[in-house]
Amino acid sequence: MRAELLGRVIEPSSPKLIEYLKASMGALPEEILRVLFLDASRRLIADEQMQHGSVRQLTLYPRTIFRRALELDAAAILLVHNHPSGDPAPSDSDIRVTDLLRGIGRALDVELIDHIIVTQREHHRLAAGKAPPRGRPGPPLTLGDGHRDETQKEIADLALANARRTLRRRLLRKQLLGNDELFGEPAWDMLIDLFIHEGEAKPVSTSSLGIASGLGMSSALRLVQRLCEAELLVRTSDPADGRRNFIRLAPEVAHRLTAYFAAGEE
Repeated sequence: MRAELLGRVIEPSSPKLIEYLKASMGALPEEILRVLFLDASRRLIADEQMQHGSVRQLTLYPRTIFRRALELDAAAILLVHNHPSGDPAPSDSDIRVTDLLRGIGRALDVELIDHIIVTQREHHRLAAGKAPPRGRPGPPLTLGDGHRDETQKEIADLALANARRTLRRRLLRKQLLGNDELFGEPAWDMLIDLFIHEGEAKPVSTSSLGIASGLGMSSALRLVQRLCEAELLVRTSDPADGRRNFIRLAPEVAHRLTAYFAAGEE
């Protein structure tokens, strides 16, 4: 059955696909996550089991999924997991995780075309319709049990918390190394610092960003200029003080950093 899918255009509604998924994982006693990686024409590149869970719950790692998608140069992915209970109805966490992964994939140019839940005899396509959220929040990034309605605000809060933890870890690494020259990456430090300040709704001036980079002021200003020329940063005038400029992340960069930190800290 798998051989009939290799190199063919994959449609989530295909009876052959659904029968293959039911046969290969519908009767398994524990939850597993399978990912079908597709090219731009939706032809199957790879069919891989990514994570293995318990009878009731499966922990999911977005970074693992999308790292593999980028390695395979996949343009789209199709998620599949099973419900050992025999009931294919999605839980709130199934719906929440699907929405979160769709957003991360959009930022990385990898389309999530569907998420299919299978049992031995039935299946449910999450893209075909969403059940309304119910119950109280559960743990993040799990498939199966737990109930949580993930909003864009929650995603932004998660991204901001992960960025703060990343910055603390990077400061600790600097202290351990005892030599800023060995640490490097001042541009990345600037981007993280800006992301955190924008998440806290705090404006950042050109001079304060230069100080935070750890570089000498002239070197920092040259780096800021290069980042602006590369369209990663945007410089705006301070309406209250014409002699001062504020620096912001370009909208696309801010969007990609949100997806990056929402998937976990460094």
